[in-house]
Amino acid sequence: MRVSPLPALLLLLAGVLRHGGASGLLELSLGKFRNVLLNQTSPVEAVIRNIASNVTVVIFQVHAQHSDVVISFDKTPSVNNSGAGVDKGLVSILRPEQTVCTWYLRALDAGQVLSTAISIPYMEKDPIPGGCNLEFDLEVDPNIYLDYTLVDIHIKFAPANLGYTRGANPPSCDSGTGQSSRWRLHYDVYQYFLPENDLSEMVLMSHIRKMSGVQSIKANGIKMLTLTSDDKTSVYFSSLPGQGVIYNVIVWDPLWNTSAAYIPVHTYACSFADLVDNCSSLSKLSTKIFFTAFAVLGLFTCFFGHRFWKTDLFFMGFIVAAFVFFVFITRVTGLSYDVRLILTAVAGIIGGLLLVVSWWRFGSVLLSMFVIGLVLGFLFSSMLFFTPLGDYRVFRDDVVFWVTFTCVALIIPVLFVGCPRILNILASGIVGSYTVILAIACYVYTSLSYITLDLLRRVLNNYFSRAYTNVPFQKNDFIILSVWAMLALGGITVQLRRERSEVPFPPHPYLTWKRERERRSTNVLDPSHHIPPLRERIHNKLLHIKELFQKDQPAGERTPLLL
Repeated sequence: MRVSPLPALLLLLAGVLRHGGASGLLELSLGKFRNVLLNQTSPVEAVIRNIASNVTVVIFQVHAQHSDVVISFDKTPSVNNSGAGVDKGLVSILRPEQTVCTWYLRALDAGQVLSTAISIPYMEKDPIPGGCNLEFDLEVDPNIYLDYTLVDIHIKFAPANLGYTRGANPPSCDSGTGQSSRWRLHYDVYQYFLPENDLSEMVLMSHIRKMSGVQSIKANGIKMLTLTSDDKTSVYFSSLPGQGVIYNVIVWDPLWNTSAAYIPVHTYACSFADLVDNCSSLSKLSTKIFFTAFAVLGLFTCFFGHRFWKTDLFFMGFIVAAFVFFVFITRVTGLSYDVRLILTAVAGIIGGLLLVVSWWRFGSVLLSMFVIGLVLGFLFSSMLFFTPLGDYRVFRDDVVFWVTFTCVALIIPVLFVGCPRILNILASGIVGSYTVILAIACYVYTSLSYITLDLLRRVLNNYFSRAYTNVPFQKNDFIILSVWAMLALGGITVQLRRERSEVPFPPHPYLTWKRERERRSTNVLDPSHHIPPLRERIHNKLLHIKELFQKDQPAGERTPLLL
C-alpha cells in the first residue's frame, strides 16, 4: 500500500505554517478547515471570532490519521470538558451576545501530530447532535465512538436533542414521545470509502472534509440506513482491514426540515504501530503461500480441468474439504492461524484424493458433478449476496439467509443435471479463475475477495448477521474484475472448443481396470499375461535390493592345485 509521498507532505506542512498552527494560536473561520501541527507540551489555542447572532451552536472538531489528540474547553483538560482520539469534537452552546469561542488542542503522546480542524455553525431550529447524551462523559457529546475487530466495525453515538434559542433552557429529553419532543428525530448513517491501497495522511485530510458538513455528506457519502428514536443508536459494519472508511450520522428534524451532522470518524481496521501485520503488510506469509499455490492449481483447472478430469476432481474436493475443515477447526479449537492453515491444506489434499478415489471406485458422474455443481453454486450464491441484496433487513435472520443461500446454491447442479460436461467446464473456468483473484488479494487490496470472505465470516461468527457488508468498488476492482472475466471466458472457450469432439467423460476406471485384469489372466497370447503377480514382483524387487548390499562371492579356486 502507498504511503504519503514527500511532496504532498511538504505541501501540507506548508499549509500548516501558513495557518499559524505551529505558533500556538489558530485563527478559525466558520466552515473552513485549517491544518494544525500539534505536540504534547504546547497546547494550541483555537479561536473563532465575530460569530453571528443567529448562530446558537458551534461544533468544533479535529482529525488526525492514527495518533490521538486532546481537545478541551480549558487549558487543563478534565473528563467532563474534553475528549481524546483521532476524530474528536466539542459542542459550544452559545450564550446571548457571545461572539467568540475558544478551544485547546494538543497531542496525547510525544511527537508531532498533523491534524485538521473545522468549526461548523448551526441555528436555533437545527437539532443538536449528542444533546441527549446519557452514556458518555460529555454533557453534550456529538462524537461517534468506533471499535473494530478483524470481523466487524461497531459505531455508536448519543441521541440528539431539538434545537433552541440562545439563553433558553434545552428541551427535556424524557418529557414524552410525541412530535413535540426529540423522539421525532431521524438518524441517517452514511459511509464513505477512501481510495484503495492509499494510506497517506494527505488523502485522509482531503477526504474527511467531504464528510463533515450536511450537504457534502449527502453529496459524497453512501446512505446505509435510517434510524428512528425508537432504535438503538448503534450500527455494525463488516471490517475491511487496510481500507480507509469514514462514517458519519446526519440527524434530521422532520418538523422543521433541518439537519445537523455528528463528528465524522474514520478507520482502517488495522494498526499503524504494530511491527508485524500492520496496515502496510496485512497478509501473512502463510496466507500468501497457500493462496498462491492454490491459484496455480486453479489456473491449470481453468484451462485444462475437463481434459485432466482427475485433477479437476482433486481441485473441487480440495475446496470442499478445506472449507469445511477450516470452519470446524476454527470453531472448536484455539489453534493459531498458521497451524490452522497448515492443517486445512492437509485436510484439503485428503478431501481431494478421496473424491478422486470415489470416482475411480464407483465411476459416478452424477455424484462427482453434484459436488462440482455445489462448489459453483456456492460461489454463485456468494456473488448474489455480495450485491446490495445481501444488506436487506430480511436476511439479518440467519434461518432466512441460510435457507435462501442453500436454495440458490442448489439451483446450479439441478439446472445443469442434463448437461454435466457443460457444468464441469463452467465450474472449472469460473471457480479456477476466482482462485487467481484470491491470490491477488494477498498482495493488493481488492473488494472481490469479500465475495467468499464475508460468507466465511458469517459461518464463523454468530453475530456477523447484524453487520452491513457494503464494500468499495473502485478502479483496482474494475481492473481485477476484468482479469477474472477474461480468465473465466478464456478457460471456458478453450475447453469447449477442445472437448466438443471428445467423449463427455472417461469410462468407469474400476470397471476398466477389472476388465483388463480378466483379459490378461485368460489371454495367454497377451504379453502382459506372463507378468508375475504383484506379490511376486515385490518379493523379487526386495531380493534385488538386498543383493546390492551383499559382498560378491569369489569366482573360481584361489589356492594352487595339489599334485
